[in-house]
Amino acid sequence: MAFPNPKKAGLYSAILPGAGQIYNKQYWKLGLIYGGAATAVYFIQFNTNKYQTYRKAYIASLEGKTHEFTGIYSQAALKQLQDGYKKYLDLTILATGVGYTLQVLDAIVFAHLKNFEVSPDISMRLKTIPTANGITVGFVMNYK
Repeated sequence: MAFPNPKKAGLYSAILPGAGQIYNKQYWKLGLIYGGAATAVYFIQFNTNKYQTYRKAYIASLEGKTHEFTGIYSQAALKQLQDGYKKYLDLTILATGVGYTLQVLDAIVFAHLKNFEVSPDISMRLKTIPTANGITVGFVMNYK
């Protein structure tokens, strides 16, 4: 049985999100990855549009021109809304980068874990151990 190469899994995932998970035969993760990517694209577009809308209105209010929010928001409120959506846009881009990095790391880690065998013969128990200073308690692992 050939085990996946973690370097290849990471490289594939870095080139195309989800490709490392396909390489690892973890197809169920594709929905999470592309769902997250679609959500990120939606919020990046939403925050960009809102930021640009309030920015144009704020600039128009600075120039003394009328805008779509004339009589609704003051100049200070427009500045606050513009700054708020800029902050949300920055946070969304940061979260998207973190999500991208996590899916690459996920592909690498799970490719490593495919090579790791867990034997049912491993046991662990708490046991008293006599020492020169007296009796202590420790964990004992038995490998069969």
